[in-house]
Amino acid sequence: MSRDTFAAGERLVSPAYVRQGCEARRSHEHLVRQLLEKGKCPEDGWDESTLELFLHELAVMDSNNFLGNCGVGEREGRVASALVARRHYRLIHGIGRSGDISAVQPKAAGSSLLNKITNSLVLDIIKLAGVPTVANCFVVPMATGMSLTLCFLTLRHKRPKAKYIIWPRIDQKSCFKSMITAGFEPVVIENVLEGDELRTDLKAVEAKIQELGPDSILCIHSTTSCFAPRVPDRLEELAVICANYGIPHVVNNAYGVQSSKCMHLIQQGARVGRIDAFVQSLDKNFMVPVGGAIIAGFNDSFIQEISKMYPGRASASPSLDVLITLLTLGSNGYKKLLKERKEMFSYLSNQLKKLSEAYYERLLQTPHNPISLAMTLKTLDAHHDKAVTQLGSMLFTRQVSGARAVPLGFVQTVSGHIFRGFMSHTNDYPCAYLNAAAAIGMKTQDVDLFIRRLDKCLKTLRKEQNRESDVPGVDSYDKTENVDIEETTLKLDNVLLDTCQDTSS
Repeated sequence: MSRDTFAAGERLVSPAYVRQGCEARRSHEHLVRQLLEKGKCPEDGWDESTLELFLHELAVMDSNNFLGNCGVGEREGRVASALVARRHYRLIHGIGRSGDISAVQPKAAGSSLLNKITNSLVLDIIKLAGVPTVANCFVVPMATGMSLTLCFLTLRHKRPKAKYIIWPRIDQKSCFKSMITAGFEPVVIENVLEGDELRTDLKAVEAKIQELGPDSILCIHSTTSCFAPRVPDRLEELAVICANYGIPHVVNNAYGVQSSKCMHLIQQGARVGRIDAFVQSLDKNFMVPVGGAIIAGFNDSFIQEISKMYPGRASASPSLDVLITLLTLGSNGYKKLLKERKEMFSYLSNQLKKLSEAYYERLLQTPHNPISLAMTLKTLDAHHDKAVTQLGSMLFTRQVSGARAVPLGFVQTVSGHIFRGFMSHTNDYPCAYLNAAAAIGMKTQDVDLFIRRLDKCLKTLRKEQNRESDVPGVDSYDKTENVDIEETTLKLDNVLLDTCQDTSS
């Protein structure tokens, strides 16, 4: 309410009480004013009443919420369901205009303001997370794969002769299909094995550039966040190669914002060489529903070019979700989550190491991967060709999500390209293994429950193997747990074997 409205209220209620309410209102308005003036994530999170007041104020600035509004066009923010309207806080017009996702909409000043402030807050968080020299970014209502495609399509206009994208292999379908969808031919560079780690083959990358010619290459498409035993690409070296040959560089940083190591690689790559854009998922890094990503870079004009490449208006839902989340957490809350994630990575690593040793396996040594871990399944795979996949299905039926049991020799065709040893990021990794990741939001109880259930599954499988061979018995990691598995559950595990053959999205 305005000052005049409060003054009018003093005729009905004691002025002292009204003035107290007015001061309370001003405290909310002060937070909103600071947000709009600074364009940065507040240090301390907002309470829900301030958030809802802010969103309501934005919504009443949109034409569909004007009192007496007369809409005679085809897109007037009409919504049939009141439930849908409340779900979106009556912010119905979306963001952007037909020629630019970052443009201001005349009909929707509130939604446009939401879009601008969200992009500003996300830029602030990227700097906080370890990339202080980032120049610009914007939230796009597409997941990581399609956002990468948008980057490639923008580069097409700059490099009309380009036909190929050089791509150090990572066995994840969407990033491979992002290049195919953009109309380019991926040139797969196989990784090299260094100890347990799969790392970028820099010599092969440079040899392929020389073979194909720099002008025929759209960009190098590298990766930070990935499943162990693959580790982040050698971004600094790749960035230098890109700078030397005049080739653009696009980084798939899908869930790398939560990792200071991944963000440091991007910062260093931009410092010593060339990184044109890096793309990260909203859901993986900010714990919001799937459907949005952030495209960021070190050249403001190029990032603006990408935003103008997006055709038509766009859903405001991803922007609204991340805005609410960041204002709820504040920068201190997000930093706390980043700190806790690092602690959970160490805890998961220790617990998985203990468990693997109890079963005569070992935790793979992948020090360059700051998020994902892997333990060998050599003894499991050596005695039963389906046991590794069986383990994956058993974990799935016991409500363990995210773990990946990777067998040897699995072949997968993606958009016409045959990947041998699919999911292991190489044709012939030395052993089968199990993945687990310590991602943002994970708690100690998640790790403990995962270890207990994994222990149960491993013990059950070993019992099955012992009936068929002379393999020595293995003591349980957690002797207090009841390891009897119902026959119906085991049958369900077998039904899910085919489903678990391909867990890549």
